[in-house]
Amino acid sequence: MRVVMFYHSLVSDWNHGNAHFLRGTVRELKRSGHSVDVWEPAESWSLRNLVADHGEKPVREFTDAYPGLTSNFYTSETLDLERVLSRADLVLVHEWNAPSLIAQIGRHHIRTGGYTLLFHDTHHRSATDPAAMSQYDLSGYDGVLAFGESVANVYRRHGWGRRVWVWHEAADTTLFRPISVQNEGDLVWIGNWGDDERSAELQEFLIEPIKDLRLKARVHGVRYPEEAKQWLAEAGIEYRGWAPNFEVPQIFARYRMTVHVPRRPYATALPGVPTIRIFEALACGIPLVSAPWQDCEHLFTPGKDFLFASNGQEMRSHLAALLNDPQMASSLAEHGLQTILARHTCAHRVKQLDGILQEIRSAATVTVGGGD
Repeated sequence: MRVVMFYHSLVSDWNHGNAHFLRGTVRELKRSGHSVDVWEPAESWSLRNLVADHGEKPVREFTDAYPGLTSNFYTSETLDLERVLSRADLVLVHEWNAPSLIAQIGRHHIRTGGYTLLFHDTHHRSATDPAAMSQYDLSGYDGVLAFGESVANVYRRHGWGRRVWVWHEAADTTLFRPISVQNEGDLVWIGNWGDDERSAELQEFLIEPIKDLRLKARVHGVRYPEEAKQWLAEAGIEYRGWAPNFEVPQIFARYRMTVHVPRRPYATALPGVPTIRIFEALACGIPLVSAPWQDCEHLFTPGKDFLFASNGQEMRSHLAALLNDPQMASSLAEHGLQTILARHTCAHRVKQLDGILQEIRSAATVTVGGGD
């Protein structure tokens, strides 16, 4: 099968957490014997900011970290859809693309057919900014892949897309796995500050517990305002800025535990969507304590895969318990890792995608054949 993918960026993961799953999906499709072509805009904001902050070095390192993964860069003037899609069997279009391109691909599909066309949504805008998402013309698409049931329900409720399937993110376990290295500290957090919509949560569930417990801690991420950096410094937390996603397993391996503090839209408007950070941590075998979110789709087993903290005091208690009980920490990490390996790898998601394609093709056969 020849697969064509339109991504915001495969090469850059600067403020682009979806890059983990997108890269892992490409890797698994290739491993399954499929031909994969990835197309991304030459001027994506993620790649532009990455190069502006860190130069070309991370782009070269991407090639070393992901052998066999390449991307085709295009501009609106140079993209020849007739050529790019001429032999495609499956086309996946990620939601971080220009609405004009999304509509253009849909019109091509209506005009030519010959391939399955799916829209892939991994963001909260469907729930938090439906006016923006309603501008996307999905009339030419065979369906939507939504990364949670709550997102899928928004599409169904608004009538966006012909059919909708839940397709959660997952861990690329080729890269994200436990690593044995010398311990350097107590706690590490990897996450972007964002637009201040979770500054209170980060104070309550990250900064204050670290400060009160006097933990040796490090934070990685981008878009931290000066005020946030000052809060970290006052709590004795080392701020190290952006880290390439492929370095995350080595970073986790140097610390005894981590926390998950979901952005507010995922904790409130989109129950059941854990985001990639939980998959990453559990795949690397590091004990995890999470701020509140609703695991209403039962992806994990709270209390066995990770611990939930309903407030800052519970976060302090859980972190202290993990530090003082190595056996408890080890058991939690092992259970979480086994859950990832059993249910939540990119290989699992590619297998699910195969089933979705069979479902679409079977329905098309029934329609053409006039069956019941």
